[in-house]
Amino acid sequence: MKKILILTADFGYGHRSTSNAIAAALHEKYGEDCQVVIVNPLDDERTPAILREDQNYYDWMVREIPDLHKLGFQVAENRVAGSLINSTWTLMMFPILRDIVKQHQPDVIVCTFLFFQSILSALYSLEKRRIPTLTVVTDLATVNRLWFHPVVDLCLVPTQKVYDLAIEAGLPPEKVRITGIPVRPDLVRGEQDKFTLRRELNWNPELFTVLAVGSKRVEHLYDALYILNHSGFPLQLIVVAGGDDRLYRQLQETEWHVETHLYNYVAEMGPFMRAADCILSKAGGLIVAEALACGLPILMVDVIPGQETGNAEHVISGDAGVRANDPLDVLETMCHWLEKDCQRYREQAQNARRLGRPYAAYEAADLIWAAAGP
Repeated sequence: MKKILILTADFGYGHRSTSNAIAAALHEKYGEDCQVVIVNPLDDERTPAILREDQNYYDWMVREIPDLHKLGFQVAENRVAGSLINSTWTLMMFPILRDIVKQHQPDVIVCTFLFFQSILSALYSLEKRRIPTLTVVTDLATVNRLWFHPVVDLCLVPTQKVYDLAIEAGLPPEKVRITGIPVRPDLVRGEQDKFTLRRELNWNPELFTVLAVGSKRVEHLYDALYILNHSGFPLQLIVVAGGDDRLYRQLQETEWHVETHLYNYVAEMGPFMRAADCILSKAGGLIVAEALACGLPILMVDVIPGQETGNAEHVISGDAGVRANDPLDVLETMCHWLEKDCQRYREQAQNARRLGRPYAAYEAADLIWAAAGP
């Protein structure tokens, strides 16, 4: 049996979701021949409070003080500052990573969070042995150079642009592979058509279906929904609050004039995304990768400065969606999508399918399996 250790963190949903997608693909392909463990070292009680609190306050920070978040991203791009950041993480987290590796005795380690690589490098140097190590980058375009650490045997990147950044940062070409961002296998599994799925979900099978995905980091979702609610367009809104209780209450208190289905939290989004026609949300790496994998154009109402800027640019440059700077942009986009027998919408849906990598998790699973040895 091959033992696979995935190291992740909970700054947003992307790192954890990528880890879960890879684990699901490994279990599906290799079953009882592999043992996959996902660990967030920051959950260890020995982790300094400042790092644990960074996770806890991440949603608040990116929503309330996005300029500070952007500044932190830019500072880490500087070589000297980046080296200092890596050294600080290594000093604070080395004993924890050492014990995790000793406990699980993995055949291969996968990092879906950038700062664990430097700690593993120090561990390998100190113990005079190394474990095959892979990193999976979780944003589509604007990627911090600290993702590209020489300790890795393979760096899995989502796009050609990130591949070029990895080479520019000093990784040799044989260590970089374009796979896409791994999305959950259940997201693209299933042969039922949209109309059948909508009937099973008790949605109107005939209406253009907008899947709006919220969270505490999606600031302008309600404004976008408000204007669509009063648009008079022949559509239905499927709104998932993402566990944001305040938003869910606000949605429940709204008088809806178009057909609307509200959900606070949905664990399995696969059927929802396969039944939808488009996505209304933020430009996070995870939601963008999932939407593209399902061939859904994206109407982006929030773009967090820093890494999400590149995600939005990736979608726009591929003509697979639109960035809405205000509710009128939302209204204009929907008008263009629905007119002339949805011609513009169909074009962007086709482009989304072209950009999507629905089987990225399986590609990553195969590469990880091979790295684990015979």
